[in-house]
Amino acid sequence: MLKAAGLQVPVQQLAGSADDNLEFLDEHQRIVVKPLDGEQGHGVAVDLRSIEDVQQAIEAARQFDSRVLLESFHEGLDLRILVIGFEVIAAAIRRPAEVIGDGQHSIRALIQAQSRRRQAATDGESKIPLDAETERTLKAAGYDYNSILPRGVQLAVRRTANLHTGGCLEDVTAILHPTLVDAAVRAARALDIPMVGLDLMVLAADQPEYVFIEANERAGLANHEPQPTAEKFVDLLFPHSQPAT
Repeated sequence: MLKAAGLQVPVQQLAGSADDNLEFLDEHQRIVVKPLDGEQGHGVAVDLRSIEDVQQAIEAARQFDSRVLLESFHEGLDLRILVIGFEVIAAAIRRPAEVIGDGQHSIRALIQAQSRRRQAATDGESKIPLDAETERTLKAAGYDYNSILPRGVQLAVRRTANLHTGGCLEDVTAILHPTLVDAAVRAARALDIPMVGLDLMVLAADQPEYVFIEANERAGLANHEPQPTAEKFVDLLFPHSQPAT
């Protein structure tokens, strides 16, 4: 739908035979694997570069949906744009979970401590999983769970930036580029979903380049403070309650 509406989207295909998956990987070199119908970042693996990692990620994704999607990987920042009533209400850069070394504790202990902090700050909504995706992210950076991270070293422990897997948000509503605003509204209209969270990969929130990666019709509202997301959602549900202008 989004491609037909003239919007930028990654190349996609359903996971198939090992040969089909290898052909897609060879064409794009770096790919994403995710459940076709998933949420909260579960079963998503990004920046996969070997067929072994791809096949392993497909099996993990099938725990959440038997249909698994392969798509081309795109570098950039993870931007969530919240559209309510076909109007952009909020936008935030989502940053992956990370830890900072103290020269004493293992990365596993640092992750567990940071995960507890994120859970406390989000009423249990955000937690960093100790799973294969976290392990793969550490391995790519030259570490494992037992490594002692040097003092002051900052390390991303996830590739995806979902709040539910320990990510955090930085509000960028005020600087959102007009091209991104227009693309988000067009996407919501193409999907015919008046309240939707749209995820894009961008170079920066104030630059026009983008690629859509996901649409979430059950996007969280409370994560976008100080923007008036709840107020706008109530207005959408009860339009006659709005004051006359």
